Order: sequence, then structure tokens, then C-alpha cells
Amino acid sequence: MVIDQMNTKYVQWLSADDMHQQSRTWISELNFIKDEQHFFEDLITSYTRKLIETKKFASHKELIDSLNESRRTIKPIIKQIVKHESELEIMVDGIDQLEEEAAYKDKHRELIDEVNYFLKHYRNIKRQLFGMIKEIMRTEKRQHLIAKK
Repeated sequence: MVIDQMNTKYVQWLSADDMHQQSRTWISELNFIKDEQHFFEDLITSYTRKLIETKKFASHKELIDSLNESRRTIKPIIKQIVKHESELEIMVDGIDQLEEEAAYKDKHRELIDEVNYFLKHYRNIKRQLFGMIKEIMRTEKRQHLIAKK
């Protein structure tokens, strides 16, 4: 059974340290993904001619467009998380600000959903990209072996 939407009500019991750690983890993961996206772009560039020559060019182009869209999406998400983390002081300042603390937790819930959606979507793109490149490399290898005979 696959659950698409997480129940994020548990955030009300997370401590400020837990939320801080989760934010740091998100930033680390997303920065790694940014590097990974650069790798994919370089890999795609090196196989551009083969991508264009295949009969699946339309689906390949759609996948590459999805990768580019994820690159545009990741920067605002990271900015939101950094801003959210800088506002953590509301939770640890020792002053009871119930409305502000509730708003902070609500924002954290929203970020949980947004980051989880992005990660799930990106993993799907990544899996498809590896499949696409693997297929092209196999075809290239077959053609090379046939040419040697």
C-alpha cells in the first residue's frame, strides 16, 4: 500500500532542535541534488547526438525538460528553508509567542510536504534519466561490437 500524502501533524511535538536538524538535512540533500543535476546535464550533453538520433527523442526531450524544471524549482525551495531556519529563533527565544510559534510549525509542515514532493518527483526523474542513458550506452556498445566484426 502506497501512501501519497503524509500526515504531518506530528510537527507540533518536534523540538526546535529537531526542526533545525531537519532543515539542515534538507539543505544538505538539496545541495547534493543540485550537484547531481549538474552531473546529469554534463552526461546529457555528452550524449546529445545519440539522444537526438533515437526514435524516442520526444520522450527524452520531455525528461530533459523535467530535469530543467527541477533545477528551477530547487533554488526557491532552498531559499525558503534557509529563511525558515533563520526564523527558528521564535521557537527558542524563551518568550511565549503562541501565534508566531504556531505559524512557524505550520510553515514547517508545509516545507515537509513541499520537500517530500520534490524529492519523490526528483527520484522519479533520476531513475528515468539513468534508464535513458543506460539504454543509449547499450545501443552504442552494440553498434561498436557490430562494427568490430
